[in-house]
Order: sequence, then structure tokens, then C-alpha cells
Amino acid sequence: MTTPEAEQSQSAPVGEPVPEQAGAEMPSAAGAAAGEGSVREETGGTGPADGAAPRPEERLERAVRAAEQALIEYEIAVDTFRIEVENFSRLHHQKLGPMYSRLDELDARIAEAKAARTGDPEDIRLADEARARVMPMPAVEELFHGWMDGDGLFPEAAAMLTEQPVRPPQRVRPSEEARKLYRELARKAHPDLAQDDDERKRREEFITRVNAAYSRGDAPLLRELAEEWAAGPAPAERGPSPSEELYARLEWLAQRKELLTLVARELEEGAIGSMLRIAPDDPDRLLDEIADQLLAQVAEREAELAALLGEPDTSAGASGSVES
Repeated sequence: MTTPEAEQSQSAPVGEPVPEQAGAEMPSAAGAAAGEGSVREETGGTGPADGAAPRPEERLERAVRAAEQALIEYEIAVDTFRIEVENFSRLHHQKLGPMYSRLDELDARIAEAKAARTGDPEDIRLADEARARVMPMPAVEELFHGWMDGDGLFPEAAAMLTEQPVRPPQRVRPSEEARKLYRELARKAHPDLAQDDDERKRREEFITRVNAAYSRGDAPLLRELAEEWAAGPAPAERGPSPSEELYARLEWLAQRKELLTLVARELEEGAIGSMLRIAPDDPDRLLDEIADQLLAQVAEREAELAALLGEPDTSAGASGSVES
């Protein structure tokens, strides 16, 4: 089983370097997205067959394609490892979960037996804590039947407890100025006056803001909206050049690679990923070894509990009954 970093480094494609354009340099982070941090130029000519000079963006486009392919391969490696971790986690829970539950139950019973024997407040506290770890914790919403969650009371519940209306209706009586501004804006910006889809969308969004301001009786905001409409739509911004778009694409690829690297590191450093690193070629054998250790711990706990309760030691038979 190979880690995502190792798998990606084996399959990352090779592209070409970024051309030296007006002193511009290849972004260092984008180099990481391309795999090895730089891209080597292919042997042979790169210009068109007719001898014409290549476009300035041609080599940059090839670098972007190489980086895209490298990122795809790395993402496949990360997803492959993630699936392996998830599958192993499910198998770990199915096979060892009952043993962990049995150990928790035995710990709680041992603590309770000690507390019953000594009556010491500290032993009683420890027994309560051990039992709480075994008992499932109900959700707060279930306990309070929708009155509160983990962050506190819901607004409706707070209003009911303070004998206030749950949602007091807004009684806004717009002023004459607000009504006049609203009618003028509605006439000028009505979506039916649009000549194309883009203009209709702009008018619909603007009228939505007008309606919201009028519903609150906000005359100052309506005046601002009137000035905004009178000024007309904002001029279209200059779009990026082809080279700028390609550089932006490289930067995005680099950021995506960094994000995937963090995901892979979390998977590898997690509890399940660490287990997989211990036995990458035979994880089933590792589960069997852990199961044997847990069975031994169960037997020890059962013997300890039997001694506390003054019962015959049946740990050998009981431990064998735990599903593995």
C-alpha cells in the first residue's frame, strides 16, 4: 500500500517550462502542482510546422496541461488511500468494536464494585464517570423536545418562557416619501422594461432590494437606491489576458495540491492510517493481533471483577464468547 505522495511522484507527467515573458517567473507554488516543482522542455522543435513564431502562451498552456494531469493523478492517489482507510475503519469497528465495548463495561463494573466495597466518595465519582462512558448520551434536542440545542434555547422557546409573542409581526407604515420613492423606482426599474436576459436579471435583483427597503419603511436606503439607479450599471471590468488566466490556473492547481496534501497527511497521521502504515501489506493480520490483545485484556478484567465480587473466575469462557 503506497501513500498518496509516493504514488503521485511515480505517475506525475512532465510538462514544459513557462516562457520568460516580460520578466515574469513561474510561481513557485504552481511548480509544486506540476509534480516535481518544475517542468522540463521536450526535445525537438516546439514551433509550428510552417516556421511561424509560436504564440506567447503556447508553452504556458502546455505547462498548465501538465500540472492538471499531475494533480489528477495525485487526487486519484489520495482518494484511493482515503477509501482504504474508510474500509479498514469499518472492518476495525465491526471486528473489534464489541471487544472495546466489553472492556468499557468491565471497567465500569469494576469501578462500581470498588465503590460499593469502600463507599469512598472519590471511588463513587470514578464509578459514575466509568458508567457514563458506557451509557449512550442522548441528544439535547431529544431531552428538551425541540426547546433547545447545544447552543441554548431556541428563539421560540425563549419567547414562550418570557410570555412574549414568538415572532411579533412588523407593523411598518411607510412614510409618504418612502411610498413616493418606491413607486418611482418600481416604474423605472421594472423587469418588464428589460431588452435582454442580463438586463432583466439586473432589474429583478435591484427590485428585490427596493422591495426589502420599502417593507421596512427605510426612506434613506430608498434614496440611496434611487441614486444608484440614476448612476446606471457599473462599467464592465477589463477581463484578464490569456496569460493572466493561465497563471491564475496554475496558482489554483498549486492551492488544490496543497489542500490534497493536507488531506493525505491527516489520513496518514490518523489512528486508522497509522495502523495501515504498521502493516501495509497485511492489515487483516494486524486486526487479528489487536483482537488477541483485547481478548487478553478482557480476560484480565473479568478475573479482577470476579475477585472483587467473590465469584468463581469464569474469565476464560467469557472472553472466548466475545465476537471477533
